[in-house]
Amino acid sequence: MNGSSRYTAQAWIPLWLAAALIAIFQTGFMPLYSTRTLGVAWEMWNSGQFLVPHANGVPYSHKVPLLFWLIHAGWLVGGVGDVWPRLLEVLIGLGVLLQAQRLARVLFRDSPAVSRLTPWLLAAFSYAFLFSLQIMYEMLLTLCVLGALNALAGRDVERRPMFVWFAIAAAAGLLSKGPVMLLHVAFPYLLGPLWHPWARRSRLRWYVGGGLALLAGCAALVAWAIPAGLAGGEVYRNELFFMQTAGRVVDSFDHARPWWWYGSMLPALLLPWLLWPRAWQAALAASSHARQPGPRLIACWLIPVLLAFSLVSGKQTYYLVPELAGIAILLAGGFVQLSRSQRPPPAATRPWLLALGLFAVAIVLLMLPRWVADGSIDYPALIDISMASPWFAAIVFALGVLLLFTPRDDVRALRHVSAIGMVAACLAYVLFAQTFWVQFDLRPAAERIAALQKDGIPVAHFQVYENQFHYLGRLQKALDVVEAGDLDQWSAAHPRGRIIHYVDSLTPADLHFAELVQPFRSSWLLIEPADTWIQRRRGLTPPEPSRPAELYPANYWPYARVSADSSSK
Repeated sequence: MNGSSRYTAQAWIPLWLAAALIAIFQTGFMPLYSTRTLGVAWEMWNSGQFLVPHANGVPYSHKVPLLFWLIHAGWLVGGVGDVWPRLLEVLIGLGVLLQAQRLARVLFRDSPAVSRLTPWLLAAFSYAFLFSLQIMYEMLLTLCVLGALNALAGRDVERRPMFVWFAIAAAAGLLSKGPVMLLHVAFPYLLGPLWHPWARRSRLRWYVGGGLALLAGCAALVAWAIPAGLAGGEVYRNELFFMQTAGRVVDSFDHARPWWWYGSMLPALLLPWLLWPRAWQAALAASSHARQPGPRLIACWLIPVLLAFSLVSGKQTYYLVPELAGIAILLAGGFVQLSRSQRPPPAATRPWLLALGLFAVAIVLLMLPRWVADGSIDYPALIDISMASPWFAAIVFALGVLLLFTPRDDVRALRHVSAIGMVAACLAYVLFAQTFWVQFDLRPAAERIAALQKDGIPVAHFQVYENQFHYLGRLQKALDVVEAGDLDQWSAAHPRGRIIHYVDSLTPADLHFAELVQPFRSSWLLIEPADTWIQRRRGLTPPEPSRPAELYPANYWPYARVSADSSSK
């Protein structure tokens, strides 16, 4: 490769970094995923207790501590702040792309173009791009999974794997997300002789070396789990060792879904490549070379993992994010095969569907102001979108036009579509930040709760609390969590107490008696004196409040007041 082509091959790095950094700094931290993770990290940091994660003052058995420790490492250097968690996620995402590129280079050593195309494909997966902006565990797990597969592949599939690095990656993955790490890497290891030439020749050494590495990884998890279980108490210990493993597999207490559910979610995971017919042909071209180590590893990895996750009771779309790297490698191999045919792609396989999709989005954005003006739409966030929609419509339309001029060469076309996909995903997040983010920004409520706690006023959360206020408000105390049957008792014990609750539709009474009202998702969040709310629930008329409610944000309330005055929303 000459200097120019080498730069072109790696041009995804500045493009992806720019798109990710622009997007991730557009908003605050998303509830409930990012705020819950940061809330746990904050409680560990604030208490100085780094062995057992805590959420709202209670040992938190749902997650293992590596991500929290990485957040703490940045805070140790620069102090507690919002910048480091964001940069950490971007760095992890960059590491994932580089690891996928390295794995493709080893698996397709005779086709270096495959490794150059893999990050372009992986970076453009819309779901993975948007999900990587959350302070969550899956991207770190993905980095560890790819690290483990790279260790198994070694420097060359004809030579001995790097079992020491396999043990390190397995340990990191187990400390990132728990035993589910084994589900991602066990099948490529157990089926190693089907794809790894060295494993085929040296089965005993493969299984002994890999088995010892996995045992070492598990030992690292146990080395944390045993002292953490002893320190966290019996309830935490039982949840950590049983509910979070066997409980999720057999009868999940959370996210339980039927076995076929992932089949319905795969189309969303595969966008935008699912809408490009040339990518379908690339997948077929890659599968026709199943005798090579690359496609064989992908088959030994993706198919068993998908089946295994389908049988596990608990399911979430993002559980399959680590496997997107395998799909990207497979498609990259297919595109290289197509590029060797020396024939231009048929006109029918050009990205027409993607272009039409962008044109449709542009038309909707252009029509929004008219729909708002004639009263067809009165939803506040969509009203905000209508104010900015002409500018966004112009950009989306321009991206659609650029897709019409996609180069005929497959390699250049892939990079062209990928670049537009990254820009479009970033643009979607910017549009979200300018409009819908107001319904997810919990900072006003968190700051109000912190002020109440500072004044010695007890605060309770009605029903389930997801730790969404702890980091945003830097809370120093746990919130009481009360159910309907406990309201009277809690209010009697805390006569000055405040209650956080939610309503689907606002009424004038809500605005009159609450101390703070703000939108949250499709509902409304209220902070109100507990005794006042109890009286209102019973149909009584409480005393007049000492001051009017604080309403957030100011530009949202012209629409909300109309709804409230009409008692409709």
